[in-house]
Order: sequence, then C-alpha cells, then structure tokens
Amino acid sequence: MFKNKNVLITGADGFIGSHLTEMLVKEGANVKALSLYNSFNYWGWLEDISCLDNIEILNGDIRDAHYCKHITKDIDIIFHLAALIAIPYSYVAPSSYVDTNINGTLNIVQAAKENGVSRVIHTSTSEVYGTALYVPIDEKHPLQAQSPYSASKISADAMALSFYNAFDLPLTIARPFNTYGPRQSARAVIPTIITQIASGVKEIKLGDVSPTRDFNYVEDTCLGFLKLASSPKTIGETVNIGSNFEISVGDTLNIIKEIMNSDVEFITDKQRIRPGKSEVQRLWCDNSKIKSLTGFEPQYSIKQGLEKTIEWFLQEENLKKYKANIYNV
Repeated sequence: MFKNKNVLITGADGFIGSHLTEMLVKEGANVKALSLYNSFNYWGWLEDISCLDNIEILNGDIRDAHYCKHITKDIDIIFHLAALIAIPYSYVAPSSYVDTNINGTLNIVQAAKENGVSRVIHTSTSEVYGTALYVPIDEKHPLQAQSPYSASKISADAMALSFYNAFDLPLTIARPFNTYGPRQSARAVIPTIITQIASGVKEIKLGDVSPTRDFNYVEDTCLGFLKLASSPKTIGETVNIGSNFEISVGDTLNIIKEIMNSDVEFITDKQRIRPGKSEVQRLWCDNSKIKSLTGFEPQYSIKQGLEKTIEWFLQEENLKKYKANIYNV
C-alpha cells in the first residue's frame, strides 16, 4: 500500500509523528517529515529516529497557507498530526490553538484539494468527547468543548470534514484515544510518573488520579493510522483508535510502581488539577468501527506497553532529556 508512495507527515517532529515516520519508512514510503521551523534547525524527536537518512525533513509552519501549498505538491498521502495539544497551555493561550489547530488544518486541506492529494488522514483526539455520557464511547457520542484545546480540535475536525462534504476531498478523521510510549511529552501523566520515580523521589506529584482513560501504546496508535489510510471504506468517516480497555490514572500509577519496584507515595499537586468543569473524568473507546472497517487489532496490553515505555525512559540518554522536577504545561 505505501511502498514508493509520496507521504507527507505534519507534526513529524512530535511524539506520535516520529513513530509514524519510522513505521512508514519500514513500509517503503517516500517520507517528507515536517518539523516546526526554528532558527536552531532542531528537528524535535526526529533527531532520535533510526531512519533519519531515509527521509526528507522540511522546516516550516502549517499556519502559512502558501507554505502548505508548496509542500503538498506531488504528495499521495498526508498524515496531518501537527497541532498544539497541551490542555493547560490552552487555558492561557487559546488563540494560539485557533491559529495552529483550526487555521493550520484549513491550510492543509485547502492545499490538499488544490494539489489533488489522494488521501488525507486528519488527526483528532478523544478529548473532543469530553467526559463520557455513555461508555464505551463510539463515534456518535456528542462532542463537548471542555477546554479551549478540545474546542479547537472539534472545530478542526469540522473544517476537515467539510472539505470531504463540499469538495470530495478523500479524507478520514482519525480519533486516537490517549497514546503513550517512548518520546512522549513530560506534560503527560505516564512520563510524569516514570520520570519522577526514576529521579529517586519518595513522593510523586500528580493531579487528580481518579479519571479513567483508554491508554494505547504508540505503535498501536500508528498501526491504526496505517490501517485507516489503507482502506477505501474509511473515506469520509470519523474513526476511533483505541483498545476498548478502561483504567484509572491511579491504577496506572500502581502498575508502573510494580514494574519499577517502587514504593513511592502519591501527593496531590494543586497546579496539576484542571478546573472542575474542564476535567474529562472518563474516556473509554469503542473500537468496533475501526475493527469492522480495517481489521485493526491492538498488539499491546497496558502492562506490555508500560514495560516497553519504562525500558526506554530508564536509558540514561533518554531520561536526561526530561526535567522531572518541573511541571510542564
């Protein structure tokens, strides 16, 4: 499916994007990997991938419509992952999320339409569902804007889907639930737990540990992306990517403690707690649609994924890139 295809990945320098880049290179794709422009010529997590010599790195910004039109020429498939995703930062800088997530998505789909791109996979998030009104959450669940971030992603999804409805752009909305694994940002809860334990603290600072999540190892999420892009049945569809397994943050902490042989205690850090109406209390993925359309099956249990994640974080060259004593928003 992907062999010799010209593929553009926006947000390739990020956590999921860097893993997707590696997976597509293994599939034989000609990958153009977009990294956010900066004067240091720093390529984010692409600096750490094994196939760096087999990709073309582009430095730019999806907020620039002219640039998006330029980089989508002669592209067969776009995986659009570039976005601002930190929920706490969206409380203080919401207009940045409008510029990047909504206008950036508009620029990508408009460029894809004008350049005749064959497939576009637009990345959504389970945060658009808000706290579950019923479980497991299928794609018909109401959308609830419980943070400026989720509001921007609801809007971006609608913008992307409008180009399928109005212009027949062959587009799929991929809606992954909570992804974790090597290279994940320190603002996320699993790296926060692992790096604090690894730093030798006796008390871990966390926010509310009662919310539940459908955690997915990053390779499973990327497999979902590839499955969606490979199937003509997914065009015009919004499709969850998840495991159909629900676990609380507190129980996840206990599994990590067991794997790391830690007796660390948990304490509540008030600055890590979301505003009451903004906290998403429950996310549990109904993955029956992606299974029926593509045959997708998760490959990793929560324990298997956490073991691989912890193994990566405990390597000195990886751990030193994280500041366990600082709360990242």
